[in-house]
Amino acid sequence: MTKQKLDTAIVNGQIVTGDGVTEIETGNVLIGGQVILDVIAGVIDRPTNARVIDATGCKILPGIINAHAHGCTVGPTMPSGSRAFSPSVIEYHLNRHLLSGTTTLLNVCGLALTDEIATTPIDHPLEVAVSTAHTPANLAAAITVDGTGLGERHKQMTIEAMVKAGAKALGEAGGGQTLGGGAQDYRFIPDAIYKATAIRIHPNLAREIKEAVVGRKLDHAVADLNAVDDLLHGSVLQSVIDASALAELVRATVMPPVSLSLQGLAEIAEASSRLELPAIFHLATPTAETLMRLAITYPKARMIAAHSNHPSFEADECVSAARGLRTNGVTIDVSTLDCISTRWRNSPTNLDRLVLEGLVDTLSTDFAGGDWDSILDAINRMVRLGHSSLAGAVALATGNVAKALPELASDRGLIAPGRLADIAIVEGHNLSRVRHVIKKGRIVVRNGDICGRHERRQQRRRP
Repeated sequence: MTKQKLDTAIVNGQIVTGDGVTEIETGNVLIGGQVILDVIAGVIDRPTNARVIDATGCKILPGIINAHAHGCTVGPTMPSGSRAFSPSVIEYHLNRHLLSGTTTLLNVCGLALTDEIATTPIDHPLEVAVSTAHTPANLAAAITVDGTGLGERHKQMTIEAMVKAGAKALGEAGGGQTLGGGAQDYRFIPDAIYKATAIRIHPNLAREIKEAVVGRKLDHAVADLNAVDDLLHGSVLQSVIDASALAELVRATVMPPVSLSLQGLAEIAEASSRLELPAIFHLATPTAETLMRLAITYPKARMIAAHSNHPSFEADECVSAARGLRTNGVTIDVSTLDCISTRWRNSPTNLDRLVLEGLVDTLSTDFAGGDWDSILDAINRMVRLGHSSLAGAVALATGNVAKALPELASDRGLIAPGRLADIAIVEGHNLSRVRHVIKKGRIVVRNGDICGRHERRQQRRRP
């Protein structure tokens, strides 16, 4: 067997391998072709026959694997089957993920097709895969709330066909659009109110009104009109709509897809058990009890409870839900949302609490209306506050994801010989500052800039 030629050596950095335990204070990673050839502790002589990246003062991490994101394909977006983003917005999303150290991403909108994985911009370094939620109830829920991005191919597609075509997981089953979550707060409710009043309200006010009308669990048959009236008092809406009309508008926006979406959770759980594939579920106050029942009913289902730190939970509630689900074999995922540095609508309270309780298995971004904070920002917070060890925090978005979703990432997520050479090199004193990114052995981000960006732009301009 021919020995693989050394192409790149990353030297003199602190290596965090992604296994949740191992940190090498000073180490070196040797890369040949697309794979890691060796990991060597200590100081070595610099190779003269290979590219050398000096990581002095930096940490060397596995490339981040983001297993819950949206808006990164040219297909329908979100569980609502909404229209795709424009190519320029998709490029922006891809660039943001790559520049924050992500090398592999699972787009869990659920209704995009495998041939809709974004190919524009041309040859973008970020590797994107898709999931599938093409079941009758999930498609019906999407059409009920929006569905404007769905064509006949999407409506006729099945989970089995999608898996055969290369989908890596099932889900997202449910979503903020179809189950009264964040997307109702930042998009659907404000849009409906704007259409009726020509006034645009803040998502936080939309959330408060929603909860007064239908409750945090979507279980209020009658709106609390006194609470709605209190929220109207002093707001920009006070003079243009009364409490009763506003409550009727919100209920008509939030509730129509809910029963279908809950049915869709069961369809995905059954498919996960039957096909033995990982399945991602929308976890929030309206779905927690349903997911617990499904975990018991389908013990062979490989369930992942998405964004278990969802803002609809009080802190004690999210801990209780996560603990109960994990006891029944469910993987507990948390998302950065916009709760780390942006904090436009959400706070880190639930995330911090779950980390401190040791109830987090994986870490992702979700979408948060496009205001998501980076995974490395969350990891930096965990380590800085002493909520997690460095090795443990990094594993949440690398080695742990590879274990939970081997169909997506079995060959990556660890810095170890034979693994794919997906690597992020970050500042030692601030893990959220990315210096370099290597994808399949190729430098794709150098000193904070995407390599080859100018060349791709020139290629798109050619007739």
